[in-house]
Amino acid sequence: MAFKKFTSSEEMLKPDPRFNSKLLSKFINCIMWDGKKSVAQKIVYDALEKISKKIADVPPLEIFQTAIDNVKPYVEVRSRRVGGANYQVPMQVNKRRQQSLAFRWLIGACREGGGRPMSDRLADELGAAYKKEGKAMNTREQTHRMADANKAFAHFAW
Repeated sequence: MAFKKFTSSEEMLKPDPRFNSKLLSKFINCIMWDGKKSVAQKIVYDALEKISKKIADVPPLEIFQTAIDNVKPYVEVRSRRVGGANYQVPMQVNKRRQQSLAFRWLIGACREGGGRPMSDRLADELGAAYKKEGKAMNTREQTHRMADANKAFAHFAW
């Protein structure tokens, strides 16, 4: 009798219990600290409830997905060494990295501002990202601006 080894890959990821979404499940796993999944779930679900009260007539999962899509970067700069000099070369970002950067920026923005419960901060940041505002969107805009400023080195991308 062979057992299937559980890995942290995309196809092994179980959708979250409330919304049945794999994207939300991945986000909960990213929020989680010290293996405390129930705490992470409570934070995310409370944040989604608070958002749905603020932004009525749009389902909370749709708000979450739109916020993530808004924060995803399309280009970023990567260091490339050419002939003894380092250049910041603008490059396309692949889908998986777009998602992980969006998660990282949103969670980072929430963890930065202390003093309030995490669910409140997450709700505010997701709401702001939904409206294309906030710290995470700012980080994305900076990344795009930097790529635009270094367009001259785009020919080094290979």
